[in-house]
Amino acid sequence: MFRQLLHSLSPSLVHSGRRNSLAYITNRALFSTQTTATAKMSLEEAKKCAAYKAVDEYVKDNTVVGVGSGSTVVYAVHRIAERVKAEGLKLVCIPTSFQARQLIIEHGLVLGDLECNPRLDCAIDGADEVDAKMVLIKGGGGCLLQEKIVASCADRLVVIADYTKDSAKLGQQYRKGIPIEVAPMAYVPIKGKVESRFGGTLKLRMAVAKAGPVVTDNGNFILDWSFPADKEHDWDAVNRDIMMIPGVVDTGLFVGMATKAYFGQQDGSVTERSA
Repeated sequence: MFRQLLHSLSPSLVHSGRRNSLAYITNRALFSTQTTATAKMSLEEAKKCAAYKAVDEYVKDNTVVGVGSGSTVVYAVHRIAERVKAEGLKLVCIPTSFQARQLIIEHGLVLGDLECNPRLDCAIDGADEVDAKMVLIKGGGGCLLQEKIVASCADRLVVIADYTKDSAKLGQQYRKGIPIEVAPMAYVPIKGKVESRFGGTLKLRMAVAKAGPVVTDNGNFILDWSFPADKEHDWDAVNRDIMMIPGVVDTGLFVGMATKAYFGQQDGSVTERSA
């Protein structure tokens, strides 16, 4: 690598000695690091902008709010807590996962459940990808079942995401596939049936910090389906067909559920899409 960088230097720098060459390499590496950091900050700022705008427009006093999962939702909960403190809002927050539950508790918000609050005014959640028809892929974090249950109980599902989650069609940007939550004993036959009927490949999601597969909050496994991207799909029909396979608990396809999506952009603006 050192020799490759030396070839990229001007002749004057090369002949000025080792000290100048090393200084050039150091400065070049520092510039690269700073550029990468700026890009990451831009992405986080985009998430924050989308989350703040959604909370400001949809969270009202004396309502029940579903709190989704994922990195973008962290900003939404922070904004909800700010508004509760500043405006004295009375809210009950329903979590979609262990992570969401902890966020609600840590921010001093009122924690509720579906037993006492079976109807929600709105749910605010992230997405791994949103297509032009407002079909979502969710479940990259493994919380798809509880996310879909909470969303189904809400009058409005509001999606918050950064610009990298906005696609014309599913699979355009998100390449990890559609998550399918399954009963552990059935994952092999389900894998074969989906591949045979719809094509593509299914892979059992493996854990990172433990041996073996990922186990969801509900004690199930997740199959990630890399579907054929070279053909059009009727995602409503595909979702219904997969759900009919014995052992399938739920899918990460959210069809006809989202009311509105907010996409934070690199420049700090927010674009919107309605169902």
